[in-house]
Amino acid sequence: MCGIYASNFTIRGVNGRPKIDAAGKNAMGKAIWVVVGNNVLIANVEMYGAKVPDRNGAALRLEGAGFTLLNSFLHDNENGILSGANAASDVLIEGTEFGRNGYGTGQTHNLYIGTVRSLMFRRNFSHDANVGHNLKSRALTNYILYNRFSSLRPGETGSTAAGQPSYEIDLPNAGTSYVIGNVIQQPAANQNGAMLAYGEEGASNAGHDLYVVNNTFLNDDTARGVFVMVGAGVTKPVLLQNNIFSGIGTLSSQVSTVAKTNYRSVAPGFVNRATYDLRPTPSPLVVNAGSDPGVSASGYVLKPVAQYKHVAFWVGRPVTGVLDIGAYEANSIAP
Repeated sequence: MCGIYASNFTIRGVNGRPKIDAAGKNAMGKAIWVVVGNNVLIANVEMYGAKVPDRNGAALRLEGAGFTLLNSFLHDNENGILSGANAASDVLIEGTEFGRNGYGTGQTHNLYIGTVRSLMFRRNFSHDANVGHNLKSRALTNYILYNRFSSLRPGETGSTAAGQPSYEIDLPNAGTSYVIGNVIQQPAANQNGAMLAYGEEGASNAGHDLYVVNNTFLNDDTARGVFVMVGAGVTKPVLLQNNIFSGIGTLSSQVSTVAKTNYRSVAPGFVNRATYDLRPTPSPLVVNAGSDPGVSASGYVLKPVAQYKHVAFWVGRPVTGVLDIGAYEANSIAP
């Protein structure tokens, strides 16, 4: 347990992934590692067991500006990552698994990113948050690209025990946000029926642009569901384009939402739903049925260029002709 005060500093596990078991201990009453320095990179570590007296202990507590986490596994902590507010900070998280983090109060999460300048969250696997969210970010700009958000059935055990998350993705203060190419699953046992929440704590961030493009949403709750919940303070129409929405539920809570070339079905055709092979089976309603999403208001290209591959990896998206709807092309390799 320690504070990391150096800037422009790299910590990398070698010869396998080292396991760091806090066993209930902490640094500064905050975390296993408290990252105070700027531009710190951490790669290839497994961290678990963080606990502090106020029940808010994290594997990683971010206090500096600029942080990168690569190819790691954070699980069974009171928080996975807990970041403070820092408008000069850009956070990159890539190729990392988060599971079963959270004390169980709903106030602790797999990841909590404070009001930073930007979050780039790509090709990660976040699952089974313990009552909290699988990802919560107050960043001014969010890039949530080619990830898998999904959890186990009650009683199942995978890399962690099963949990009951609230939101799969929570962007409580809005912000310009790109949600592209993800698998977003609401498990049957959950703490909140909404899957992607945007601006529900007040749209205080300057950007109110949400682009939800080529994702595969899976709602396993047969009693309730909201695929995209938008707070009342967000008046700019959300864009939902080329998404598969599987299961029951309200598409969007925002009346003005722009919905283009999406596919809704209680049970869409997938190659193997049970094993998360979510490539679409041949159907003219999905295959070659998407539309070109173009660019965002700021010029960001919205067309997906990759797709998630388990665990916490990605491959290029082999588009030939027209885009397929959803997170996977039908002619791609198995995920």
